[in-house]
Amino acid sequence: MSSAAAPGPRFLFLPSYAPRIGENKSPKVWSQFAVEIGAEFRSSSSSSSSMSSPRADGAAEPDHESVAPASSSTEADASGGDVVITVTVGATVPTGFEHTAAEEIEEKIGVEAKISKDRGRIYFPITSDKLFQVHHLKSVDNLFVVVEEYDHYQFKESKEESLVDLQQLASKLPWTDALEVWKLNRALKKKKGHRKGGSGGKAKPSSEVSDATAADTEQQELPQAEVSAAEGQTKTEGSTDAEAYTQDSEEAAPGAKVTKFRVTCNRAGDKHSFSSNEAARDFGGAVQEFFQWKADMTKFDVEVLLNIHNTEVVIGIALTEESLHRRNISHFGPTTLRSTLCYGMLRLCKPQASDVILDPMCGTGAIPLEGAIEFNSSFYIAGDNNDMAVNRTVNNVCHIQRRRGDKGSVSGLPIDTVQWDLCNLPIRTSSVDIIITDMPFGKRMGSRKKNWDLYPSCLREMARVCRPGSGKAVLLTQDKKCFSKAVSRMGGLWKKLHTVWVNVGGLHAGVYLLKRTGAVFGQTPEDIYEPRGAVNSQADEKDDKELS
Repeated sequence: MSSAAAPGPRFLFLPSYAPRIGENKSPKVWSQFAVEIGAEFRSSSSSSSSMSSPRADGAAEPDHESVAPASSSTEADASGGDVVITVTVGATVPTGFEHTAAEEIEEKIGVEAKISKDRGRIYFPITSDKLFQVHHLKSVDNLFVVVEEYDHYQFKESKEESLVDLQQLASKLPWTDALEVWKLNRALKKKKGHRKGGSGGKAKPSSEVSDATAADTEQQELPQAEVSAAEGQTKTEGSTDAEAYTQDSEEAAPGAKVTKFRVTCNRAGDKHSFSSNEAARDFGGAVQEFFQWKADMTKFDVEVLLNIHNTEVVIGIALTEESLHRRNISHFGPTTLRSTLCYGMLRLCKPQASDVILDPMCGTGAIPLEGAIEFNSSFYIAGDNNDMAVNRTVNNVCHIQRRRGDKGSVSGLPIDTVQWDLCNLPIRTSSVDIIITDMPFGKRMGSRKKNWDLYPSCLREMARVCRPGSGKAVLLTQDKKCFSKAVSRMGGLWKKLHTVWVNVGGLHAGVYLLKRTGAVFGQTPEDIYEPRGAVNSQADEKDDKELS
C-alpha cells in the first residue's frame, strides 16, 4: 500500500480594494467603504462576465473566476502589485496544546507565536500573501484577524461607564488592515469552494470560545457541537439584544446591499460589571452606527469578535465560518475526538518514517486518520472490539479515499482496520513503535469500576507489543487515579515522560507520554498481571490528594 502524500490544493488571492492601507477614514467615508464591501463582493460572485472592472488606482481588475492559479506567487504578484499587509492573526486551539500549535506555526509559516493568558488562544504575525498557509494549519480550530489588542484595559467600576467606553472604542479602532485581510480571506474561500457566509441556512459561529474557562465565564454564540458538557447550555441572549438595533440601520445607496454583521463577545473573569450580552449589544450598536452595517445574527457577512479575559481585550474579525477541526470524520461515534486534538497527540509522539503506529481503541478512527493524512510516511493500524466502531472507521477511511480520488490522487492511505480484543492483540511481541489512543474515561464509555481491570490489562498488552527501549505511548484519559496506579504496577515496563492537561468536552483530562523501558516483557513480578479492583487504603487517599 503506497504512503505517498496527495498533492495539496492550490490557492489564488484576489486583489484588495480601496481604501488604501494606512489611510485614516472619517466615519462618513468608512460608511461608504462598508457599503462598498458588500456591493463589490456580491457583484463579483453573481456576475458571470469575464470583463475586467476598473480599480481605484486606475489599473484593470482581473476577472475573479477566470484568473489561472499561480504556482508560488505572493499576493502582490496575484493582485497586480497591491501592497502586502502585515497583520496579527489569532487562533483558538485545544486547551493544553498551545505550545504544540506554536511549534507548528513556526515550522510551517516561519513566525513565532505568542501564547495568550487566556488559555486556548495564540497570536502570530503574518503577511497577507501567506494567508492561505494559515488555513492549512492542523492544530488550530478557529482563526480571526486582530483589529486591536489591549493587554491591560482599564474598565470603569460602574456598568454604565464601562459600556459607554466600549461604545466609544468602536470609532477609535484601526479597522483598515483587518477588513482588507477579511476581503482577501473571503475571496480565498470562494476560490477554494467554501460555502459563502450568510448565503442561507443556519450559519455556524466562527469563533469557538475557549473550553477552559471557569465557572465565572459567560459565553455567547457557541457552536452547538462545541458546548462544554460541564456548562450545560449555551448563552445566546446576545443575539436577541443585538437584533434590537437592526431596525435603525440606514439604507445604502440604491442597488447596493448593506453588509450584514454580528458581534460575538467571549468574556472570562469575575471583575467585570457587565455581562457578555451587554458588551456585545452596546459594542455592536456602536459598530453599526460607525459603519452603517446591518445586524443579522444568522446570515451575516462579517463577524466581529470581542474577547475579554480579565483585563485583556482583543477585538478581531473572524476568518473561519466553522472550526477547522471538522475535516476528516463523516461517521461520528459517541466520543469522537476533534481532529485538532488528534494532531496535537500525534505531534507529541513525533512519528518517524517507517514507524508502525497502533491505535488499539480507535473508535471512529480519528487519530489514525489524522496521522495517515499528516504523517503519511508511517503505517497505522486501527482496531477496536466493537463492530460498530470498526464499521465507522472503515466508512471514514473510505470517505477520505473518495475525497482524495475526486482531487486526482491515486495513492491510498497508509492505514488498516482490524476488529480485536484489546487485551489479546493479534500482533507480534516488540513490533510496534508508537501506541496512541483515547482510553475510556468511564463517563460516556465504559465505567470507572471497569477501568480498574481494563487499564492494567491493556497497559500490559501494550508493553508486550511495543518495542523495548525505543517505543512510546501517548494515552488520553480522564481517570487519572486509575491510570497512575496502573502504570506504577507495571513493574518498570513504562516510564512516564510528560503530561499535557487538556479540556475534553468540559472534562479535565491528561495526555500521558510514556516511554517503553528496556525491561524484557514477562520478567516482571507476577502480581502485576492480575487485575486489581479499587482499594480504599491510606495510600489510595494519599494518591488522590496528589492527583487532585
